Amino acid sequence: MRLGIKSSDEFIQLLNNKNESIQKLFLEKMKELTRTVTVKGMLGDSTIAEQNTFDPIPVQEYFKKIIKNLPDWVSRDITITNNEDLRRIFVKFELKEGNYLLSCHMSIQFHVLLFYKPDNKVIEYQKELSEIIDKTKNIETKLAEDSDQYILEKLKEIGHKDLEHKDLFQVFYENDNLRDKIYKEIEEKSESNVQDLLKRKKQLFNELDNLLMEIYQTTSVLIDDSKLVTGEEGCLCSFDLEHFKNNIKEGMFDPKKIPVRVKEKLSERLDEFIKIMMI
Repeated sequence: MRLGIKSSDEFIQLLNNKNESIQKLFLEKMKELTRTVTVKGMLGDSTIAEQNTFDPIPVQEYFKKIIKNLPDWVSRDITITNNEDLRRIFVKFELKEGNYLLSCHMSIQFHVLLFYKPDNKVIEYQKELSEIIDKTKNIETKLAEDSDQYILEKLKEIGHKDLEHKDLFQVFYENDNLRDKIYKEIEEKSESNVQDLLKRKKQLFNELDNLLMEIYQTTSVLIDDSKLVTGEEGCLCSFDLEHFKNNIKEGMFDPKKIPVRVKEKLSERLDEFIKIMMI
């Protein structure tokens, strides 16, 4: 049973009110922790653009503080998911009272944009990289074709007959030493200046990657599970109450059958959350 569900039961209404208070406190805290600052980032065409970003580290530290102050709850480590430009930081808690399990899920979901740092090196590296690409674009194609043909000839020399290009992967996968030996011969066979250019091109790409900066953007609104799954920005704070019957969790049950003592403990547990969220 997800707290917040409409119910005529007085106890569930009580838990719903506490859940609503926790959600409001959580949202206010997320607004505070995701307050943005303006930074300058460089686009691929070297133009400078101002962007608003926040620091996700304080959010992680806040979740750690909640974990620390809820020793009776079982909590998993803080998890960070990274799906291309979408990132999520979340933590889950659960606690059993009698035959009832109270669980909580807190998370924040945000998008990540990549910009270059406003550094003249970006322009210098891009210019050099463009020149190298112009010099090597035809050479690389020819080198790849010549290399494949050279590999086939060398393999035929050592007994691999009737091989085609599609068979090369299987042969090399089964024989690392042979692969390394032939690739070394190809490098020695190719012109040194071409190899130098290709190595420099790889180095420049790495240098440009090191000059990238991440911009974090989110929206200070509460979202539900469905919006979380579809990748919407925002934060989520939800509580579920489940009943154990014969060691099987039930989401639907009669709240009137919850023992009075268990009701008191469940209510106290939500009060614990409220106090911690107000720190």
